[in-house]
Amino acid sequence: MLPSEIEQLFDFPPAQYSEDHRRTFEAFKVALNRGEVRAAEPDAASKTGWRINKWVKKGILLGFRMGEVVDMSVDRERQPFFDKDTYPVKAVNLASQVRIVPGGSSIRDGSYVGRGVTCMPPTFINAGAYVDNGTMVDSHALIGSCAQVGRNCHISAGAQIGGVLEPIGALPVIIEEEVTVGGNCGVYEGVVVKRRAVLGSGVILNGSTAVYDLVREQMYTATDGGPLTIPEEAVVVPGARAISHPAGQRWKLSLYTPIIVKYRDARTNERVQLESLFR
Repeated sequence: MLPSEIEQLFDFPPAQYSEDHRRTFEAFKVALNRGEVRAAEPDAASKTGWRINKWVKKGILLGFRMGEVVDMSVDRERQPFFDKDTYPVKAVNLASQVRIVPGGSSIRDGSYVGRGVTCMPPTFINAGAYVDNGTMVDSHALIGSCAQVGRNCHISAGAQIGGVLEPIGALPVIIEEEVTVGGNCGVYEGVVVKRRAVLGSGVILNGSTAVYDLVREQMYTATDGGPLTIPEEAVVVPGARAISHPAGQRWKLSLYTPIIVKYRDARTNERVQLESLFR
């Protein structure tokens, strides 16, 4: 499949889509499901280590533009399900080697879920997401559209990995290999979390967050040239910093601030190693 085919279809008015156009989209979605194309992919030449594939994001949006809302309910009374006919629930079978524990999880078609991934109920994985082999997606966790999650990660209960489908040129959230995302964390707006980092429970990262590194005595923020990037093996916990404004000082206010308190060591590895037993 050529990117030019998707680019051309993206510019068509919805009323002009034909059955041939739908077949082109279905072939594109098969490639998404297999992980053959993805919204972002590793690129050693890039400053972030990742490259955006704008044409893939256009293809995902094309499905919403092309689709019609239909009744997909298995039982309309007990569990009504109405959505675009281009994005039903992803077909998963025993050969997929994905564990989907009963209890209401949903994986949307057009997402890649690798072998050995475990989905604890209720989990939601949106179209365009890429979840690599061996990752655990725990209860009430969200993997947003186009988010990229590497091998052997643990996305803990209540964590939100935000999706970035629009604007087309925006980098989605990237969670690299062997990252632990603690309970009730939120990672949004194209943040890149490098391999083997650990986000402690309740850490929130987005495009306007400043992260303070106590070990290296540095501060990390998003810039015009790139996203907020958490270094490899960093251990990040929620923190606070005093407000310098006179009123803030008078009222003794502080702002939430993520802090890198250390980098992974033998004790950290021992604590997160238990996660592999559940995969």
